[in-house]
Amino acid sequence: MSQEKQGLTQKVLSGLFWTAGGKGAQAVLQFVVMAILARLMSPLEFGIVGAAMIIVGFSDILTRLGLGPALVQRSELKPAHLGTALFVSLIFSSLTGALIWIFAPTAAGFFNYEGVETVLRALAWLFPIRGCGVVADSLAQREMRFKWLASRDALCLFVGYFGVGVGLALAGFGVWALVAASLVTASIRTIALLIEYPPKHFLPQRRAFQELVYFGGGFTLARIANYLALQGDNLVVGRMLGLPALGLYGRAYQLMSAPASLFGQVLDDVLFPSMSKMQHEKERLAKAYLRGVSLIALVMLPASVVSIIIAPELVRFLLGAKWMEVVLPFRILTLGLILRTSYKMSDSLARATGSVYRRAWRQAVYAASVIGGAWIGQFWGIAGVAAGVLASLIINFTLMAQMSLNVVGISTRTFLKVHEKAFLLSMTTALVTLPTVVFLRQANAPPFLLLIVTGLVLFVYFSLIIVFAPHRFLGEEGMWMLYVLKNYVPDKYADKFAFIKENRERKPAVVSDGSAENNGVSG
Repeated sequence: MSQEKQGLTQKVLSGLFWTAGGKGAQAVLQFVVMAILARLMSPLEFGIVGAAMIIVGFSDILTRLGLGPALVQRSELKPAHLGTALFVSLIFSSLTGALIWIFAPTAAGFFNYEGVETVLRALAWLFPIRGCGVVADSLAQREMRFKWLASRDALCLFVGYFGVGVGLALAGFGVWALVAASLVTASIRTIALLIEYPPKHFLPQRRAFQELVYFGGGFTLARIANYLALQGDNLVVGRMLGLPALGLYGRAYQLMSAPASLFGQVLDDVLFPSMSKMQHEKERLAKAYLRGVSLIALVMLPASVVSIIIAPELVRFLLGAKWMEVVLPFRILTLGLILRTSYKMSDSLARATGSVYRRAWRQAVYAASVIGGAWIGQFWGIAGVAAGVLASLIINFTLMAQMSLNVVGISTRTFLKVHEKAFLLSMTTALVTLPTVVFLRQANAPPFLLLIVTGLVLFVYFSLIIVFAPHRFLGEEGMWMLYVLKNYVPDKYADKFAFIKENRERKPAVVSDGSAENNGVSG
């Protein structure tokens, strides 16, 4: 393998490690913040901010025009591209913030609640704040500075939500605690970006704009459709069932999406820029794609099984007794956890190879199915909405997987085969988890104790698999990940773990051609 490919592979592996660590820290912090705020705020207050953020998130997509990802994806980047992207981002973000301010009463009318207006006008300031950092953020991703990005995001989230948000909630500011947390987090993030990447180019150029907007236009169309898919159910719940129901449904969705967002976003943050660099090497792309979906399945399928079983105790421990209506929709949504996560690999692949318009129409179908499924399901409450969303996830997963297999030239049989070990692992995980939880429930164990004991049992179970039967349950891709771990565990600790010690002197036999390099993530 050439030095260039080795360097890219090392950057990808390092990026996966640091991004996973950063996202993991953020996930833990988000769960802590959610647990605290759920006890200090009502479903209505969460619903108000949730309704406002639907409008903000959709407008943010239109404002960016896909210019940031276009900067990351381009093979050749010139100063004119940077100046054009910065100029356009500043203009459009300022205009969008002003329009949000003007039309806030209309949005409040849609949700039939006046309180949405003032919250939305405050959140309008997010647009010019974020617009200033679009180019800097893209440069950091393009340079694959994953350690710095992970550290920055974790710090911003800690100061914004744990420091400001929780502090204001404890002081009784209610909904404004969440508003202030969003504004402070965005401000600190942008300041950090501008300090690290101060603007050097400001003048726009017509040709540069045309080059960026071709990719950015397709990206934006897909993002709009994807956003409608992700928020269509919230629109239906907020409009048809009311903001308190939106607060309940939003917490069920947040609990379900946390692991999906964590793992899926880690892979997307790292693999999109790395896949972009090898977008013309079909064989390497195919190997990277298969490896990604296999690892996602190994993590998400067992996580789904465990989450469904322990759902009542998880909700009671994290949110409190007043949120128990969240349990059923959470369980239904969790059935689609792997679908929601795995399609992100297809999403990264489509953007990296420039297949943005093929991605766009599929996301439009996804959006329509989410809105239609949620509207039909709302007649049965938020659980019915969750069932409608689950059906739409199946449609989206099938369409995106078919596109990816076509792009990289992989057969459906090969795609299904890389999921075999994950299904085996999830079934055995269920056989271990269910009896443990049933026994603890019959013993009237409190939620915290049940979660701790179940976690310890699963830790022992997975440790036994890793030590004694990794090939049987983890397969080639899981063994590859174990080998990768050795690069990030200090020797004095690694020697205590048999699976790492065993693989220190040799690469795992995880490839068909006898070359571990040829089966790497990117090389």
